[in-house]
Amino acid sequence: QVQLVESGGGLVQAGGSLRLSCATSGSTFKNYHMGWFRQAPGKEREFVAAMSRSGSTTSYAEPVKGRFIISRDNAKNTVYLQMNSLKPEDTAVYYCAADPSWGRVTGGRRVDYWGKGTLVTVSS
Repeated sequence: QVQLVESGGGLVQAGGSLRLSCATSGSTFKNYHMGWFRQAPGKEREFVAAMSRSGSTTSYAEPVKGRFIISRDNAKNTVYLQMNSLKPEDTAVYYCAADPSWGRVTGGRRVDYWGKGTLVTVSS
């Protein structure tokens, strides 16, 4: 079992930055690929970014490329999402995901573990 707890969400003006954190516990963090997803009101949950177990591989959704950066600290069992140049369309609940399968952690289907989410609101 893996427990995921997101933090760092909040209200920010367009053009601003936020850093989300996802602290994990309960199992060996380095065994899992980690991902971030988001769900805006009235929309389906969508992939944002993912990082491989070793940190050597990353993947980003097109809308966030060049603005968001995913990172992980295996010593702290934590994954981060640095969000820069935020836009109102980035407003959503952001979820952390963990899975030993790269395909699942980037596809969002049948992911083993999810956090409960943290709300990010970007005002115009």
